Amino acid sequence: MVSQSLVPSLLDLRQFSDTAAMKITVLGAGIMGVSTAWHLAERGHEVTVVDRQADAALETSFANAAQISVSYCEPWANKDAPWKALKWMFSKEAPLLFRPQFPLGKGWHQYRWGLEFLANCNDAAFERNVQQLVALGAYSHAALKDVVAATGIEYNRLERGIAHFYVDQKSFDSAAGAAALMAKYGVQRRVVSRDELLKIEPAFQQYASHIVGGTYTASDESGDAREFTQQLAQRCAERGVQFLWNHDVLSLNTQGDALDSVSVRDRQTGTASALRSDQFVLSMGSYTAPLLRTVGINLPIYPGKGYSATFKILKPELAPHVSFIDDSVKCAISRLGDHLRIAGTIEVGGYDTGLDSSLSRARCEMLARRVETIFPGVCDTRRETEGGNPQFWTGLRPATPTNIPYIGQSRVRKLWVNAGHGTLGWTHGAGSGKAVAELISGSVPKMNFKFYGV
Repeated sequence: MVSQSLVPSLLDLRQFSDTAAMKITVLGAGIMGVSTAWHLAERGHEVTVVDRQADAALETSFANAAQISVSYCEPWANKDAPWKALKWMFSKEAPLLFRPQFPLGKGWHQYRWGLEFLANCNDAAFERNVQQLVALGAYSHAALKDVVAATGIEYNRLERGIAHFYVDQKSFDSAAGAAALMAKYGVQRRVVSRDELLKIEPAFQQYASHIVGGTYTASDESGDAREFTQQLAQRCAERGVQFLWNHDVLSLNTQGDALDSVSVRDRQTGTASALRSDQFVLSMGSYTAPLLRTVGINLPIYPGKGYSATFKILKPELAPHVSFIDDSVKCAISRLGDHLRIAGTIEVGGYDTGLDSSLSRARCEMLARRVETIFPGVCDTRRETEGGNPQFWTGLRPATPTNIPYIGQSRVRKLWVNAGHGTLGWTHGAGSGKAVAELISGSVPKMNFKFYGV
């Protein structure tokens, strides 16, 4: 296992601190890659971004849960997770579904990930991982606010907090412990009664008889990650960042102990070329790990297939404004202008992103059914065959067993990593990009986070 606990020392970073602007190539144009590019450009570096799509945020960052949820930076691995995962293996609608792959070849990486996940299913590891995630979350939320203030980007942002409701007493009783743990690390997630929750979000009124209580964090917010990322990419281009759209990354080419170049191919012309830079940043989500293995770096980043559904709001006066989490199905619901987004479930079973299987259809139908149950008649949840126009989507969330991402310099010189953010990519995106830019530029980010690398 590669250690992620070594913080680059000031001595290690001194090699960059007094240098002039560098030429830096960023691989990947999701929220991680574009945020990294923005902050590098802000520090005067010459930046090129490579992505196989025609625009930014067309894969994992495309249609996520829309939450900036510092208050819910909780890892999947906890003491109850093994039993729940085993029980959920027999349900197509399970919040966390582990689909075993053939253990030889590529399937081995899933089993390795699973073993490390199990090793973190205890209280000590859970609290240790929470501390790391909250530290990065708070730093990232501040970075996001700074970027928005500097750019004026609009992305259906709602600064109305995030609520979390419970439908059974046992789960609600555990909320006090979760809130206390968050408070220990500076997040004011408070327990609220059902009546108080209804005052915070009156749209719950139709479902109120099922709710026993909840929690609420006023400092959290929500917004469209795709819209933000694409607009930030435009601002990057205006600052001189070059984007190579429709380019596949073919290989990482080393010379000695350093990355010498990256081979890419233009999808439109078929032309291959080699990109050379002073530094390279790898931010390709779930595809980061297999690419790193080609240069001898084996990080436990594995795809978790996530689902979302976006529906047109028919009755705006009854739709929620506060983003929230439905504890019973582990789904998040956020308002994005005149649409409602519900996202959730994790399927750990390889790199498939299809929606045509019976399993995928069942999970999409669960999301639609849940919206209709909580907000009956508020959204158009009909299928296309019934005249509706739901937008179902899946994306591969690049998950680590701890949920803590890898941010920092790899053991291959000139190669940096910014990946492994799981379900918290939108929450941690702005800060992760800023942190990488700071590290490359010779400073240490001011947060209690253990960066990857030596």
